[in-house]
Amino acid sequence: MGIATPEAYNEMLDRARAGKFAYPAVNVTSSSTLTAALQGFAEAESDGIIQVSVGGAEYASGSTVKDRVAGTLALAAYAGEVAKNYPITVALHTDHCTAANLDSWVRPLLALETEQVKAGKLPTFQSHMFDGSTVPLAENLTIAEELLALSVAARTILEIEIGVVGGEEDGHMAEINEKLYTTVADGLATVKALGAGEKGRYLTALTFGNVHGAYKPGAVKLRPAILAEIQKAVGDSLGSVNPFDLVFHGGSGSTAAEISEAVDNGVIKMNIDTDTQYAYTRPVVGHMFKNYDGVLKVDGEVGNKKAYDPRAWGKLAEGGLAARLVEACQQLRSAGTKIS
Repeated sequence: MGIATPEAYNEMLDRARAGKFAYPAVNVTSSSTLTAALQGFAEAESDGIIQVSVGGAEYASGSTVKDRVAGTLALAAYAGEVAKNYPITVALHTDHCTAANLDSWVRPLLALETEQVKAGKLPTFQSHMFDGSTVPLAENLTIAEELLALSVAARTILEIEIGVVGGEEDGHMAEINEKLYTTVADGLATVKALGAGEKGRYLTALTFGNVHGAYKPGAVKLRPAILAEIQKAVGDSLGSVNPFDLVFHGGSGSTAAEISEAVDNGVIKMNIDTDTQYAYTRPVVGHMFKNYDGVLKVDGEVGNKKAYDPRAWGKLAEGGLAARLVEACQQLRSAGTKIS
């Protein structure tokens, strides 16, 4: 097993559509969080998606360097080696690239992957996301149409966002208002511009009140029924059922019922970041509090090397993220569905 080929990724998505389940897509920022994601997928016996944001990529390249392309490729190279040892298949994905970041991030990656394909090699990544929520819909779809053609040449899949996900993601802020809800007209415009698969496969994030970050219950008003409305209207216009391969953004903190309804309505990928960040950090905090006199040289003592060895608390952090990812796989029904 290991990193998915383009064929394996398409098979993963087809299996999710047919089986009415979705893959967790977990953001990683380091070798440790990436390893934790692999551990979680393996424990859940689920294939999955590992994704990198622009901020995560910059951090991975070195917090004083901030080379987003170098960091992205470095995480992919690490994943390519270590994923071989886990009995699951994972796809690599770049997350939330806004229009302002295309020329410095996703377009160079697509160009590299196109050259890889021309040379008879596999592309480094399996999919890339264009977040067009910062521009008008017409411009969003014009750019998406261009990127879809580039994605076909690179043997990758394009993910788009039709609507606006509220909250903050890597410095990009969006208000929590009526723009969080995609309309039927938006869905019809999307198919008119990008087709229904004949121009290349794409994933679609339709928004139904989604918000990035952590919020108390009741603060975010999710309406998963919107997905069913758009799927039916667009499907009726095409003579098909559930024409969109849907993505659930801003999924952290969602209830089990909201997740289940979204999957019933065609979601096959759900992003998870805030919840896994907390799950990774919380065990470290517990370790530091419990072993404060070991991780600190208190009252002139020398501390305890076994307590402050990064592997000691690193394993706990990875275990915490992995456990939260198992929970996500169970909620999304992907647990036990691995290709192998």
